[in-house]
Amino acid sequence: MGTDPIISLCGLRVAYGSNEVLKGIDLSIAQGSFVALLGASGCGKTTLLRALSGFTPASGGSINVNGRDIQNEPPERRGMAMVFQSYALWSHMSVAQNMGYGLKLRRVPRDEIKRRVDDLLSMLGLSGYGERSVNELSGGQRQRVALGRALAVEPQILLLDEPLSNLDARIRLQMRHEIRSIQRQLGVTAILVTHDREEAMVMADQVVILDQGKIAQIGSPEEVYQRPQTPYVASFMGAENIIDCETERDREQVLLRVARVPQAAVSVDSTPDSPAPIGRVQVHFRSEMASLGEADNPSADSLRIPGKITQVSYLGGGYRCEIKTECGQFFIDHPRHVQSGDATTVNIPVPALHVFPRDPAREVRPPS
Repeated sequence: MGTDPIISLCGLRVAYGSNEVLKGIDLSIAQGSFVALLGASGCGKTTLLRALSGFTPASGGSINVNGRDIQNEPPERRGMAMVFQSYALWSHMSVAQNMGYGLKLRRVPRDEIKRRVDDLLSMLGLSGYGERSVNELSGGQRQRVALGRALAVEPQILLLDEPLSNLDARIRLQMRHEIRSIQRQLGVTAILVTHDREEAMVMADQVVILDQGKIAQIGSPEEVYQRPQTPYVASFMGAENIIDCETERDREQVLLRVARVPQAAVSVDSTPDSPAPIGRVQVHFRSEMASLGEADNPSADSLRIPGKITQVSYLGGGYRCEIKTECGQFFIDHPRHVQSGDATTVNIPVPALHVFPRDPAREVRPPS
């Protein structure tokens, strides 16, 4: 992977009429990297991809590729190729004709088209399928053809617009690793749009989380998962259990208390580099990071909240338990079956608590 950015976005804005969708995006993408644009529907991730490709005009800012401003360049002159969510294959053409179509438009000699297409058919596990109609292929095979068509023109940058969303779960898991492997093999820079956090974490070197047209956080999969910087990122990355709490200084420590459960209190980490917020806070934690019942190590630092089990669902390998407490309703993953209606205690280790200042304007409310 190169160290110099191949793509630099500065203050990029896109508006549809009076509706501004992208609100000043600053982003650098390293050559040879795999970047995932992640976020909820309407956050601007697909608009960002289309602005990069030239299919959607920007209303402000700049797009530089290899130091060259491509803002006014048409899509075919940007050194990029797109793999669409719908595959966008031509049903009247064979597999080989679909894959070689972009080369034909570029007036590449027939022998060279055949060589490139044959190489891609082999790489994509489609040897012997060249003369078949795309209508005879499975969803996974069609996705490979769409990927091959994009790679045939040897782009510097590969754009992937939710390419796996139409596949069944088993094929989707397989294609994640295949696309990642091909990207590494060819050294092409790849940018993936997805709303699936697991897909982003499996495939990408860098995850860019968008929220309402702005970048909420950029980092490696480990960074955005383990150290979310906002309540939105925490919730989107799976820390969907929320508690309203209060924090106060206690000598050298910061004490966190649950507003509706006075006996539930614990000291939380606070350092000069990462100080804990003081006052009214919102705490997020993941279902799989908490446990039920008496803590295995009662002396360990953990937030303990009494509650009642209201529902139990089997997930395969474990159980998802719905717990009603005085401070809200939580979902906790538990390895053993428990009985609905039983009293229990939710134990949340301190390192699993993500603590944020409470922002009334953007507050994510815990379920009541």
